[in-house]
Amino acid sequence: MEWFDNFWSVYSNLVLTLGTNALLALSIWLTLSCGMLAMANAAFMGIGAYTSALVTMNAGLPYPVALVVGMAAPAAMAFVIGKPTLRLSGVYLAMATLAFGEVVRIVVLNAETWTGGALGLNGIPQSTEWWHVGLALVLVLALLWRLRHSRVGRAFEAIKEDETAAGLMGIDVGAHKMLAFVLGAAIAGLAGTLNAHLTFFIGPNEYGFDRGVDILTMAILGGINSLFGPVLGGIILTVLPEVLRGFKDFRLVVNGFILVLIVLFLPKGIWDPARVRQWFSGARSAQKGAAA
Repeated sequence: MEWFDNFWSVYSNLVLTLGTNALLALSIWLTLSCGMLAMANAAFMGIGAYTSALVTMNAGLPYPVALVVGMAAPAAMAFVIGKPTLRLSGVYLAMATLAFGEVVRIVVLNAETWTGGALGLNGIPQSTEWWHVGLALVLVLALLWRLRHSRVGRAFEAIKEDETAAGLMGIDVGAHKMLAFVLGAAIAGLAGTLNAHLTFFIGPNEYGFDRGVDILTMAILGGINSLFGPVLGGIILTVLPEVLRGFKDFRLVVNGFILVLIVLFLPKGIWDPARVRQWFSGARSAQKGAAA
């Protein structure tokens, strides 16, 4: 299939980036599902990317080990910073996690011996294959689906609705928040590891404030009331700049205008299960009416 080979040679990185961005959107969906506005996912992605890159470049360890280390390092860091920061809520939690992201970026910039400083790391082995990204996305979706329909998922929902009432019902609010925070960090680290071993190069500016806002936008845009919403948001925000490439210098303006329209007219995100069910029920009613 010559056409597919030509397509893949040109757009393979874009297609695989769809998967890594979907993973990032799912990582912040997890904390949002527990009622936490945590903005450290870009930093966790960077920790996973740099740690796994150093493991493969300097230690010469195989790629599967790099994947494990790339998930374990941000998860451990999330556990450490989660102890003091998860006592906060709302905008204060967002500010604290954003500050942590800046700390990570400054450390990376100054640790030139290990991270390459502002120049970043070059020569990372391109070990990520398409099936690595696909398998990672399927496994994460399966894990989160199972988690959502378990007692833990119901506890997350209770905490999101009313943290005080959830505590009075016997739910360990702190432990569940920590679980969501650490698991979200591990998923972001997985995305960072896959991305680092796909793009050959990583730099500190890739994991700053802008990336953190992008990750949050993906989840909000797609909708946080289902697992499919963040995946859809990640796909849209990855493809949209490429589709609008013909607008050249006005591409970002058109991109932002489209996002504003979606937020104004679809405040619960593009994929809202209640609205989808309403559409289907309306379609069935129309069919029955036509048949009668």
